Amino acid sequence: MGERGIIILIVLFNIIFIAFISAIVIFVRQYRIKKREHVAEIHDIDEVHKKDLLETEIEIQTQTMKHIGREIHDNIGQKLTLASLYTQQLAFENKAPHINENIETISEIINQSLTELRELSKSLTDNNIAKASIFQLVENECKKINDLKKCKVHFRCDAQIDIESYSIKSILFRITQEFLQNSIKHSQCKNIEVALGQTAYHLQLNLEDDGKGFDVDKLNSKGIGLKNIEKRTEMIGGNFKLESGHLQGTKLTIEIPLK
Repeated sequence: MGERGIIILIVLFNIIFIAFISAIVIFVRQYRIKKREHVAEIHDIDEVHKKDLLETEIEIQTQTMKHIGREIHDNIGQKLTLASLYTQQLAFENKAPHINENIETISEIINQSLTELRELSKSLTDNNIAKASIFQLVENECKKINDLKKCKVHFRCDAQIDIESYSIKSILFRITQEFLQNSIKHSQCKNIEVALGQTAYHLQLNLEDDGKGFDVDKLNSKGIGLKNIEKRTEMIGGNFKLESGHLQGTKLTIEIPLK
């Protein structure tokens, strides 16, 4: 083999070597792209699965509440109605005034309980969350708390926000309810601020009270349900931020990305 043949052989070897290296690089690159696509596909499937589970869970909860509401109305309500009739009959037949007073007191308690149970039954069987907007739900809840006259709730909303997703609307409403109840029961606050806003990228719910506050690090020992709020926020892909301190009140910020 002459010098020219050796040169040609070396050139061919280099070409084959470069082609081999290029093939490896292309293979590795394609593998990484496929791997990223596979991971993204698994993530999307997981997110869809989580959403399906959430929708199923909420549907089960809704059906369970409706069942409980019907049981309250048909069973417990009927028994209380019967008890009320019996007390009225006793009051009519009894001639002792001091005993009649006790019977009337019992009758009044039964009737009050019956009224409250009917309201509870109605709230459980009527799906107000599906019918009303998130603006209406939060506004009405704030009005209910103000009617109790234990503290002042200030509600503001940038616009008539409309949320199509039942799960997001339901969870935001339940979070608002739980925060308001926690503030009334535990914070000794005088004012609660509730703000609902929307930007191009996310929906934001701000809840803040001027109560005594607490140590966030000792949240588990407080038993006031804020861990449950955090879990609910995560279920709908939201961000949860809790701020509180001794005599500093409590502030909760919920951000839900808009897709």
